Amino acid sequence: MSAFLGELIGTALLIVLGGGVCAGVSLKKSFAKDSGWIVITMGWGLAVAVAAYAVGSISGAHLNPA
Repeated sequence: MSAFLGELIGTALLIVLGGGVCAGVSLKKSFAKDSGWIVITMGWGLAVAVAAYAVGSISGAHLNPA
């Protein structure tokens, strides 16, 4: 059960952080408006790293949001 919860939390972190970066770049009144693709790719990369580091020892950090 702990591996399942670890994957759930890790996948949620991945989607929330990565989606948050995309939202920040595309929303009109955000500070990151029109930052470009490099901000999105760095944000998703850091989201994967944070999520994998957070739950890697619990579940192996497969992080499959599909």
